[in-house]
Amino acid sequence: MKQIYFLIAILACGILSGCSKGGDRGELTGIPQRSFRAEVPFGMVYIPGGSFLMGQTDQDVTFSQIAQTKQVTVGPFFMDQTEITNSQYKQFVNWVRDSIAITNFLGDEKYYLKPQKGASNPSGKKYINWAYVKKYPVMSPKKGNGGGGSQKLQGMYYQGDDRVFDRNELDVRLLKYNYALMVYRNAANYKDDKTKKRSDFIFRDTVPVYPDTLVWLSDFSYAANEPMVEGYFSHPAYRNYPVVGVTWRQARAFNVWRSRYNDAYKDSRHLAHRLPYALPTEAEFEYAARGGRIGTDYPWGGPYIKNAKGCLLANFKPGRGNYTDDGAAYTVNVKSYFPNDYGLYNMAGNVAEWTASAFDESASTFVHDLAPTFDYEAKASDPPVLKRKVVRGGSWKDVGYFLQNSSRTYEYQDTAKSYIGFRCVTHYLGRDIKDKR
Repeated sequence: MKQIYFLIAILACGILSGCSKGGDRGELTGIPQRSFRAEVPFGMVYIPGGSFLMGQTDQDVTFSQIAQTKQVTVGPFFMDQTEITNSQYKQFVNWVRDSIAITNFLGDEKYYLKPQKGASNPSGKKYINWAYVKKYPVMSPKKGNGGGGSQKLQGMYYQGDDRVFDRNELDVRLLKYNYALMVYRNAANYKDDKTKKRSDFIFRDTVPVYPDTLVWLSDFSYAANEPMVEGYFSHPAYRNYPVVGVTWRQARAFNVWRSRYNDAYKDSRHLAHRLPYALPTEAEFEYAARGGRIGTDYPWGGPYIKNAKGCLLANFKPGRGNYTDDGAAYTVNVKSYFPNDYGLYNMAGNVAEWTASAFDESASTFVHDLAPTFDYEAKASDPPVLKRKVVRGGSWKDVGYFLQNSSRTYEYQDTAKSYIGFRCVTHYLGRDIKDKR
């Protein structure tokens, strides 16, 4: 019997050693690839996948029946811990500003990467050296760096009668971001159509990136909000407040840029391979807002907006004409109040948030129960009803009903509001079977 055990042990050892060495002896060993270890992106938190009851948990006080309950499942993903701040969005604006200044006005070869020896570049395309830009800012007023003090860049500022007190103020109308992305849903729907080319499924857009600061006036009739117009996006006092005045299209453009920016500065020793950044789907937002709790009305759990001490738990409109009992008349710092059980701040209140999902009143009846979402790529010629995007979370100017996890509303993709911002997600690749979270 001992001899049999010994023989089995030898055979097992031989098999394991053959597999581990994986020499070129005809075995199926797979292609050589670098190892992968998932990392939590900076400023994000890990949201474990799972199933939950999506939809109304309290009475439907509006009798709209647009949030009917449905058991659904979402996969794991990473989500921004806070809403995107003015400072973070300004990084996007400045990147677009510098790109336009270098390519359209400055024309200085120092700001471009030098071509590698022997490398062919048939297109003749030049790439900006962002490390050099960081060291020598393009729009710096200092002389001698070819930047803001240069006469070449005067075209970046308002001219003639558009100037106020002859100040150099950036002409924000110039700040436009061009991008392209693949619309996989269209590709899947027409995959058997032999008349279609790959280019038919590539969506291209040019988006003005500067936020609409006038929303503080246009959203409210006869309200003296001029100080918010003048300072909310530009003054450092609001740097960590949520960006507003951003359309759905601008939020998507930000995600495209953030994906490219991350790829450009990726450390090859710590690979951060993941899917591109995107707006969360409606289901992902509600699942993350619930924080793993079952059947609760609000992200903090429970049916009340006040804690045991009588303190309000979010930034919203507590009563008629009353905006300040929660601690602020307008928005607050993105890390105000307590986070939910996933570590996410302000999933209810402060600013409502764009999602990737298109709005349809009956979406819960026809979307799938696995990673549900309803999306539609609206054309410029489409009627407004097809340009509606789901908005979630409620805002600083909304009553408590809109703070509920299940409350859903919409806004048109080309409109900007003083009470709508956004945050991003990126999906977790793979799953360790030992991960029981």
